[in-house]
Amino acid sequence: MTQSSPVPRPGSVSGWVHSVETGGTVDGPGIRYVLFMSGCPLRCLYCHNPDTQHMHDGTRTTSAEVLDDIALYATFLQRAHGGLTLSGGEPLVQPEFTAAILRGAKALGLHTALDTSGFLGNHADDHLLEDVDLVLLDIKAFSEKTYRQLTGVPLRPTLEFAERLAGLNKRIWLRYVLVPNLTDGAAEIDGLAEFVAGLGVVDRVDVLPFHKMGEHKWKALGRKYMLTDTEPPSRELVERVRGQFQARGLRAD
Repeated sequence: MTQSSPVPRPGSVSGWVHSVETGGTVDGPGIRYVLFMSGCPLRCLYCHNPDTQHMHDGTRTTSAEVLDDIALYATFLQRAHGGLTLSGGEPLVQPEFTAAILRGAKALGLHTALDTSGFLGNHADDHLLEDVDLVLLDIKAFSEKTYRQLTGVPLRPTLEFAERLAGLNKRIWLRYVLVPNLTDGAAEIDGLAEFVAGLGVVDRVDVLPFHKMGEHKWKALGRKYMLTDTEPPSRELVERVRGQFQARGLRAD
């Protein structure tokens, strides 16, 4: 851990945090400080962090305290070509808290990423987005029916946010969780691939095979996990879906 020079904190904002990962390697480029924030309006059937859904189940803190901790790692993160990723939960449940942390991270000279479903994209004003270098956008499905079945909320706000990001030339990494018999429909994926390619700002697509590593958390919370009988996708299915995105000229991993 390397101590970074103190950075002025223009105005501390209170918020709720679930947890921190200081060596993240999958939530943006390089090695990342990943802040998992509390609160989420979606109720995804495969959610692997259901304990982040209710904001007040997290730990109350301030943006100044969070930034003081991030500052301890800033020099290392820069050398590791990494930065800060805000995840959750859904960071845009707490837009003022999110904006204050992003602004402080930029003052520390860090690359910033926002991991979001986009459903609350209208909570992210242009000032907040100015401090975001990369958006990790989770588009869970591409039909209204499937999206509502999976998340409990409408799809359109996410697509509108994606279009707004494109208008701002904000870089996107798309994340798509592949769930057999739920989000594996070929026609729906073709439609999503066409939409994403048309944005012109998507640098990569991460096709994420469904897993049940969060199932025990549902049980601990006394909640029924609806996908108990769903198996992870086969290698062939994952490659087929990646191929559908690649056919549109997209990098898909």
